[in-house]
Amino acid sequence: MTTTTRNMAYWPAIMLLFIGVFGNSGFNGIAAQSDGRGYKVQVGDPIPDFSLTDLDGKTWSKESLMGSVYILQFTASWCGVCRKEMPHLEQRVWQAFKDDGVVLLGVDLDEPAPKVAGLVEDTGVTYPVCLDPGGALFAKVTLPKAGVTRNVVVNRDGRIAFLTRLFEEAEFESMVQAIENLTHQGK
Repeated sequence: MTTTTRNMAYWPAIMLLFIGVFGNSGFNGIAAQSDGRGYKVQVGDPIPDFSLTDLDGKTWSKESLMGSVYILQFTASWCGVCRKEMPHLEQRVWQAFKDDGVVLLGVDLDEPAPKVAGLVEDTGVTYPVCLDPGGALFAKVTLPKAGVTRNVVVNRDGRIAFLTRLFEEAEFESMVQAIENLTHQGK
């Protein structure tokens, strides 16, 4: 076996190593930090700037929510897991904490208002649901092609306090506990 043939035998192993290191990291020529669940942000990071308008025409922004505990619930009408989670968010988060000043905002990924209104009607939620044209806020929070079902809990200082992905009961319960703890901090 020649040296060239022997060196070529290592290429499959080198490629597998490369794919293992960069294949699931959102590598696009720029190193991206990720918790393995598709987030660009981490707990403790400041929430990126945003301005969203809900279906009633009210505008919500990072600045307007400063001093409040709030949750950004990323969703879409075509997302079955989102539809499953939304009634739980309505009862366990919105109804449970809205009188304590906690804000829950649905953030619909790049869909027109009539489609989003249909989602709200189908799921029976009463919390504000906002449009995210072009997925602008979603892109600030997640890596490219990340799945939509996720919640970002933000503390009164505008820093991320908790992140969820998909709708898993144990993680959901931990999120509810984190919201309760944040609600009672400083009181």
